[in-house]
Amino acid sequence: MPRDLVAGIDSSTQSSTVVLRRLADGGVAGEARAPHPPTTPPKSEQDPRSWWSALGEAFGDLSGDLERVAAISCGGQGHGLVMLGADDEPLRPAKLWNDTETAPDAVRLCEAMAPADWAARTGSVPGPALTVSKLAWTERCHPGLLARAARIMLPSDYVLYRLSGAAVTERGGASGTGYFDPFADIWLPGYAALCGADLDWERLLPEIVDSSGRAGTVGPAAGFAALEGAVVGTGTGDNQTAALGMAVEDGDTVVSIGTSGTVYQVTTQPVRDATGMINGYADATGRFMPMVTTLNAAKVTDMVRRLLGVSHAEFDDLALGCAAGARDTVMVPYLDGERTPNRPDATGWLRGLRSDTTPAMMARAAVEGVLCGLLEGRDLIAAQGVEAKGRLLLTGGAARSAAYRQCLADLTGRAVLVSPIEEAAAAGAAVQAAAALTGEPAEAIARRWAPEPVIAAEPREDATAVRAAYRDMLARIDDGFG
Repeated sequence: MPRDLVAGIDSSTQSSTVVLRRLADGGVAGEARAPHPPTTPPKSEQDPRSWWSALGEAFGDLSGDLERVAAISCGGQGHGLVMLGADDEPLRPAKLWNDTETAPDAVRLCEAMAPADWAARTGSVPGPALTVSKLAWTERCHPGLLARAARIMLPSDYVLYRLSGAAVTERGGASGTGYFDPFADIWLPGYAALCGADLDWERLLPEIVDSSGRAGTVGPAAGFAALEGAVVGTGTGDNQTAALGMAVEDGDTVVSIGTSGTVYQVTTQPVRDATGMINGYADATGRFMPMVTTLNAAKVTDMVRRLLGVSHAEFDDLALGCAAGARDTVMVPYLDGERTPNRPDATGWLRGLRSDTTPAMMARAAVEGVLCGLLEGRDLIAAQGVEAKGRLLLTGGAARSAAYRQCLADLTGRAVLVSPIEEAAAAGAAVQAAAALTGEPAEAIARRWAPEPVIAAEPREDATAVRAAYRDMLARIDDGFG
């Protein structure tokens, strides 16, 4: 059977998704997914072995095509801390990106070294999300456990390690750790050591390889006979693979709405934000990816939908049946703490309730609240001098929502585009797999394979006042308004 396919994995917080793409033209030949255990901050952890089990389940649904796979790679949820012992088994559950128990440890790291110095060297300031804060939490709450680790890695590194037996990573994923220099593409062992553990960090951390390079090949130990011998790419973060899946260019703005919300751009311009609001990540093409992330995105509208007792389609109809601004009903959706701004103990706020408030107003306010928080992030990136003259792309699970599409168009006054490939992160991981197989840069393959995005919504209303009302609510919260 010819090896004419490549596979991309999106190992996200919610699930393992596999997309198969044809080497000849990048067309999607199959996809499957299986769920991961649910988590809810402030404590958000998963056993890495559950990701492997879910991946096996997804592979099972594609078993008829696995022998055709020539190469495979993985985009994984960023920041998660995986610690393996000498037997290659996890020493404890992986602490995930959206865990906020590490908030006091992030504060201590910023006391040990000034935020401006962190940003200058790593592109980011430690917050609860970054891996370095999770290292510090582990040393504080489980003294001596880090000393037992034989390997310390990210979620995508773990999946590819199980496939290939090679402990490698690349700049895109590594740039979210807090102990990697994305401007020189090197580990910073001294920054990892600030977690309080005096260890041989160079031995513990994966080897840095090129983002379009190879980790190795699928070996017998992986347990997938049909995949044996397939080339394994280096993996990266899920936003980095999503950018490959959509072939994001300089000037484009991406809004991604899933468990978390992100707004980012791809640029040749490095960003070092000493406030910590922007993470100055690397991408998987040699460029940079300034990003603002919120903890509360689709979960917000899911919560309101459950309270209203309506389906996804009914929720969208409600939100779209209400005028922009929801008659001055404003939601600041910090349900489970927030990452940007850094409010790990926050809860949500709702202003403007009246005796005649309708379900439609509640639905519209929830969607606008999620989007306003992300658009505040877009403005922060623009203030760093990163131009946004290209396309406005919406991705993530909620990109299917007509309400999110239309409200984003109304709030920005711009056309909103979506990719015909819904699973952009897994599709981008397949691009990385093809690069590892052929030696062609991932960026070139991404441009050739990406389908033309389609216009999903055009502006219908001037929603300028919605942004102003949201900012007013933020100011009231800052002033202690209850």
